[in-house]
Amino acid sequence: MARTIQSLERAAAMLRLLAGGERRLGLSDVAAALGLAKGTAHGILRTLQQEGFVEQDPTSGRYQLGAELLRLGNSYLDVHELRARALVWTDDLARSSGEAVYLGVLHQQGVLVVHHVFRPDDSRQVLEVGAMQPLHSTALGKVLSAYDPVAHAEATEAEREGFTPHTVTGLADFEGVLDLIRARGWASDVEETWEGVASVAAPIYDRRRMPVGAVGITGAVERVREDGELRSTLVAAVRDCARAVSRDLGAGRF
Repeated sequence: MARTIQSLERAAAMLRLLAGGERRLGLSDVAAALGLAKGTAHGILRTLQQEGFVEQDPTSGRYQLGAELLRLGNSYLDVHELRARALVWTDDLARSSGEAVYLGVLHQQGVLVVHHVFRPDDSRQVLEVGAMQPLHSTALGKVLSAYDPVAHAEATEAEREGFTPHTVTGLADFEGVLDLIRARGWASDVEETWEGVASVAAPIYDRRRMPVGAVGITGAVERVREDGELRSTLVAAVRDCARAVSRDLGAGRF
């Protein structure tokens, strides 16, 4: 069995302790409950406090769970609710488009794929849930960069790598691309990340009308485009899927 890190085990035990019972506990209470010296308990609590996982009441000096845990919990729930709401609609999109479907959310400086529906044929495919995609060159990433201020800052402040001759790397040109996405409501990636591959994506909103993710299709250029243009039926299908998921998340009609 792999060795565990004792300090992390103790920190986790403190968080569980504060999550139950009286919710607010003094240093002596925490130390006694976990069988720790006061100095050890105080050091761990101070670290958790600095990270926002624990808060200390200025009057009583007692400790309670911090707002950062709530934020992380909401993020976890949001992603899982997003995926749950999107299951049926993404399956339908894969069937109607004949292409692979990806559901992505902003994570660190990229797009985290949280759901992947295989292209509905007999070809060999690899599940890409958990994979990261760049913000500046993929359709999913550009949608998030256009509508999510945090993603926009990440994409514009970071170095934009040129993956192919078609990748837009200049800041002014990239901002122009985002303006176009906002004007038409969807994004594309035609061989900007991978040669021979094209994608179309649209934003997903929650009940607060905030962008919480993006959904898109990806396939060979010759299937996604026709006469040099993206197939309008595919664009419409992706946008319809995004709207349907958004409505299920409480965004209403838009």
